[in-house]
Amino acid sequence: MSRAFVKEPDGGPDEQPELPQSPHPNYVTPTGLQLLEDRLTALDEEIHALREQGGDLAAQSHLGRVEREFRYVEERISRAILVDPASQPQDHVAFAAQVTLEEEDGSRHDYEIVGEDEADPDAGKVSYVSPLARALQDAKVGDVVTWKRPAGDLELEVVAIHYPGGA
Repeated sequence: MSRAFVKEPDGGPDEQPELPQSPHPNYVTPTGLQLLEDRLTALDEEIHALREQGGDLAAQSHLGRVEREFRYVEERISRAILVDPASQPQDHVAFAAQVTLEEEDGSRHDYEIVGEDEADPDAGKVSYVSPLARALQDAKVGDVVTWKRPAGDLELEVVAIHYPGGA
């Protein structure tokens, strides 16, 4: 087929599709919501700075990407479902729990179950839709759960459960 019969998007060749939203509910901790709001503020400031650069082609090209990310974050905030950690059941693992786990070799690791936008595995913050969080769902202190990983299953004992602001 000739390119003459292919309609370009209305925004031109530089237009990019919107960033896809997660199909999961957007549960957020108070910290997670604050991070989203801070990111939105930073993007808004960046948009204003880029617009002030007028005809600078590099700035205008970057502006489209920043505006797209702004719309994405704005939608994440509008879809946010704030969960108060203090209102969670204190005796088992649920959203916003801080969990201490012990491996078979005795090593311990701390994880916090957070929203998708707040997840940072290197900092011990795992998304509530992650395999680890799903394995821990509803577990109580003393329970042994199986974390199914590509590297192999790992048996973990729940040693402690804490919720920020909880008892």
